[in-house]
Amino acid sequence: MGERCGWAGSEPIYVEYHDTEWGVPEWDSRALWEKLILDGFQAGLSWITILKKRDAFREAFQGFDPNVIASWGEAEVQRLLGNPGIIRHRGKIEATIGNARAWQRIEQREGFDRFVWNYVGGRPVQNRRNSLAEVPGQTEISVQLSKDLKKEGFKFCGPTIVYAFMQACGLVNDHLVGCPCHGGVAKLQDPPETAV
Repeated sequence: MGERCGWAGSEPIYVEYHDTEWGVPEWDSRALWEKLILDGFQAGLSWITILKKRDAFREAFQGFDPNVIASWGEAEVQRLLGNPGIIRHRGKIEATIGNARAWQRIEQREGFDRFVWNYVGGRPVQNRRNSLAEVPGQTEISVQLSKDLKKEGFKFCGPTIVYAFMQACGLVNDHLVGCPCHGGVAKLQDPPETAV
C-alpha cells in the first residue's frame, strides 16, 4: 500500500475528503454544479478553507439547488454577505446566482452532466502520474471547457478552477499511481445506467 497523494496532508477532514470523495466520478448534474461553484469560491484560497465551510455553504445556499438559487436577487445577496459561515465575496455570490441560471439553460437543453462529461468522452481520463510535480494546473480540455462555460454565462470558471473541478469530480483520475486510491478510482469508469 503506497502513500496517499501528498496534498492531502494529515488533517482528518482533508484525508477523508481525499480518500472518499476526490477523484470519484460524479455523474449527478446538481452535485457537479455544486462542486464547480465551491471551486469558484476557492479562487485565491485553499481548498481546506472551503471544505471546513462546506456544510455552512450548503445551508446558506439551500442545498445548492440551482432551481432555487436562480430566482435570487439582491435581498439574498445581502443575507449571504452577512453570513460569517461562508466566504463573503459579493462577486462570487452574484456569480453563483448567474451560474444557477446558466445551469438551468444547459440542464434543460441537454443536461449539465452530459454537457460536462462530453469533454472527456463520457468516461474518466485515467492519468498515471508519479509525482505532484507531474500534475498540471490546467489542460487543453479544461481550457476549452472553461471557454464554453463562460459562453454559457458562467463566471469564476477559469481553466485552473475547471481543472480542479475535473479532478475532484473524477472526470480525470489524478490520484498518483502510488496512492492507494488510484486503483479503486480507476475501477469506477462506467457511468451508471441512468447517467450520461
